[in-house]
Amino acid sequence: MKKMISISLPILLIVGGIVFGLLNLSPDSEEFDKPKATVFYSPTCSCCQEYIPYLKRQGFSVEAKSTRDMLSVKERYQIPSEIESCHTTIIGDYFVEGHMPIEAINKLLETKPDILGIGLAGMPLGSPGMGGVKREVFKIYGLSKEEKVTEFLSL
Repeated sequence: MKKMISISLPILLIVGGIVFGLLNLSPDSEEFDKPKATVFYSPTCSCCQEYIPYLKRQGFSVEAKSTRDMLSVKERYQIPSEIESCHTTIIGDYFVEGHMPIEAINKLLETKPDILGIGLAGMPLGSPGMGGVKREVFKIYGLSKEEKVTEFLSL
């Protein structure tokens, strides 16, 4: 009987701790700190539809907006052609252009630079939503409010 109690007690404490931890999840956890992301994409683009679940797995609440007029989206958010990609995401006051890795998005949201947004041009292999193996350094550019493109981050 003593042996059974000595085995059962640690198991009970572990299970109790897990239940207590789950019951005490609060909106202050990191998952709830992520702002809403609105992804504009063409209905004919399958890789864009792969990027949406990626953002959700990173803790974002995502609104997906299919549009056949991506040009007007790029114009509305002042995205220059040299950093264009196949889809545009709006997070807070920033645009996030293309298959952007979470590390770049986190840096943008943590540092809050005085820019319009960031872009990863094209559709590089190994980037989120694209599949394949990463073969190059991802050069991520920022667009200033004066519409000057400068390097934001290399990954």
